[in-house]
Amino acid sequence: MKKISVVIAGRHSTSICLEEEFLHELKRIALIRHKSLNDLVTEIDRNKKKSNLSSAIRVYILNEIKNH
Repeated sequence: MKKISVVIAGRHSTSICLEEEFLHELKRIALIRHKSLNDLVTEIDRNKKKSNLSSAIRVYILNEIKNH
């Protein structure tokens, strides 16, 4: 598990814990979409259906992989 700090919506600083594999995939998706990691996490946070951001990120990554 790796803990990283992110800024959501340019104003809310928080930490997320993700396995290295998920973190690598999250960074890859951000790069492909020409977004910063903070911007991608902000988008995920805005659309999440779960209260836990780390879980929402994992589900987002899984859905991205399944859809491509």
